[in-house]
Parts: sequence; C-alpha cells; structure tokens
Amino acid sequence: MAVIDLGAYGPGFTRDPYPVYAELRARGPVHRVRTPPPEAYEGWLIVGHDEARAALTDPRLSKDSTKRGLVSREDGLMGRHVLIVDPPEHTRLRSLVARSFTMRRVEALRPRVQQITDELLAQMLPKGRADLVEALAYPLPITVICELLGVPDIDRVAFRSLSNEIVTPTSWEAELAAVRRLASYLDELIEDKRCAAPADDLLSDLLRTRAEDGDRLSGSELRAMAFILLIAGHETTVNLITNGVHTLLTHPDQLAALRADMTLLDGAVEELLRFEGPVETATYRYASESMEIAGTAVGEGDTVIIGLDAAGRDAVRFPDPDRFDIHRAPQGHLAFGHGIHYCLGAPLARLEARVALGTLLERCPDLALDGPPGPWLPGMLMRGVRSLPVRW
Repeated sequence: MAVIDLGAYGPGFTRDPYPVYAELRARGPVHRVRTPPPEAYEGWLIVGHDEARAALTDPRLSKDSTKRGLVSREDGLMGRHVLIVDPPEHTRLRSLVARSFTMRRVEALRPRVQQITDELLAQMLPKGRADLVEALAYPLPITVICELLGVPDIDRVAFRSLSNEIVTPTSWEAELAAVRRLASYLDELIEDKRCAAPADDLLSDLLRTRAEDGDRLSGSELRAMAFILLIAGHETTVNLITNGVHTLLTHPDQLAALRADMTLLDGAVEELLRFEGPVETATYRYASESMEIAGTAVGEGDTVIIGLDAAGRDAVRFPDPDRFDIHRAPQGHLAFGHGIHYCLGAPLARLEARVALGTLLERCPDLALDGPPGPWLPGMLMRGVRSLPVRW
C-alpha cells in the first residue's frame, strides 16, 4: 500500500484535518501514512469509528515500545506509567492510582473548580477583551491539577513551555530537554513530600498507597505517574475549554440554543468532545504480531495510530457528522479513548469544562470572537489553538 504523506496537505491539514479524514475514510478505514513534520513518523492510521473502537481494546496492539526493542524518552527518563505499558503491568499501576484518584475525590473538587473559575473571570471581565487561553482555559486546569497533586506554586509560564514541548514537540532535542527538566523537578518534589508531614493531596496519597499484598509504587513509577497526571491533567482540558468556546462562537444558532436552555450544557460538552475533541489521535500502539485491521494487513512491530477525532466525524456512527448539534446524543464518542486505557481524568475534565463554559456564558451574554484564533497546535496528538481572542 502506498504511503500517504499527510505533511503534503500543508498547513491546511493542521487547521482543519477533517476533510482529509473524510477523503481517506471514503477509500477505507485504515491507511498507511506519514505524519506531518516535525515528527514525520510512519504508521497505520485508523479513521473509522467502529475500527478505532475495536483497535482501542485489541490486546494485540501494545502500548509498550520496549517490546519492539525501543525505549521511549518518557520511559527512559521518567519511568513506566499507564500510557506506555500493557497488562499485567498496566493493571497493577492503574489499580494503585485508582485507589486514590476516585470519583468521590473529583466530585469534592467541584466547589474549588467553581471558585477558581469565578476568581479568573473576576480578573478577566473588567478588561472587555482577552486571550481566552491565557485568561481562563490554561490557568483553570493547571491550578486544579497542581492543587490536586499537591504541587506548590510553580512558574506556570516555564511549566507551560515544558508541557507544550512534550506534547507538541518542535524538535527531538527540545523535547528531550523538556522531559529531563520536568523529571528533575518531580524528583525534588517527591523527595520533599517523603520528608514532610503527611498531607491530604493525591501525590502524598500515592506515596502512602499500598495494595492488599503490600505492593506500592516504586520511586520511578511514582515520578512517571506524577508526570502523566500533571501533563495529561491539564493539557486536554485547556484544549477542551478553548475548542468548546471557539466552536460555540462559530455556531451562533447552537450557542443561542444553549443560552436559552442551560440544562443542555452536559450534552453540549459531549458534542464538543465528539466534534472537536482535544486529543486528535491516541498515543501510538504497536502490533505485537502480524494481524489484519478491517481487512488491511498490519505487520508485526508496525505502528498503529488511532484517530479519535477522525472517528468522531464518521457518518456510519454519527449521521451528518460535520454538523455541530448540541441536541445530538453523541454517546459512544472516543474522545477519552475506550477500554483499559480510557482516560483516568475524564470525570475531572468534564467537570472543569462544564463549570468553565457554564459560568463564562452566564457572565458574558455578549461574548464574541475578537479576531482569528492563534495557530493550531502542530502534530497530530493534541487538537487546539495557541490563543483565542474574545471580547464582551
């Protein structure tokens, strides 16, 4: 099968990949592609919903690159975390984290999420215009996840630069440097918590957590878990809030319908996740044996890229998929994945998005775009914009 160079579509693919995904899907659900620069990685891209859902639970598709004789930068510098391991290692790590990161703990954050949102809007609203990313979409989730983990006040500008470089790298060298700096920071933070009096935060809980058989996270596993919770715990929500506001403001009929009936908010957030989800593709998987995906032969060791946003625009699952409709019942979208790697932080992301969007719309009845959004994030992992100018 010929390799489709997605980079050949130019910057238009980054701004709006959905026509390309539709073109590919019309020819079949699985294609051999080369991702755009700077990564330019070759693998099998799944663009069909049913095929993506099946791939997310296929045990033959491994998340562990070490089984191919490779060691990822995260694995080598951070340690093993739930996104880069398979059962039984994954089962063990996730169960240890799930003991502390519970639904009850997330729901208990609701008043604090509302308070932070109110404080950010109190700073933002008198100005009449702002970059929504800087004023709300970034500071809300980074504050929440830092408080949840027990991370003291950090230089958020510096941390954002590191985080952006890790999830949307500009070069291999810059990504490596960012991972090293964050690993060093987390080592110091964990050591401080070991020596401090017991505290009621998630990272301190993970330090103390033991399974019935006495099992607990090792030092490198704790560092890796803190890394993935800190990075994934805010990056996805930044883009969910930003994409949500951008989508609503560019679909005034749906915005008006939501303003007229705010009981539609929960469904609107689910439709936003389907229509313009914050994670464009799942992190890579590797075929542990020769296999077929939707009739396409995939060789042992081949990389498989599951298109989560592409799956959300599959007309087989979602009729008229390019229409944004907050009355739609979008259950079954794959924005948070599916199966054993389903996003652990999905309840927290939903909570933050509902509070942020609901409060913003309530306080800003004349909210509008104040120019075009900033550049779309490079690469195919995260889907979002660098900035979103708004006025009211």
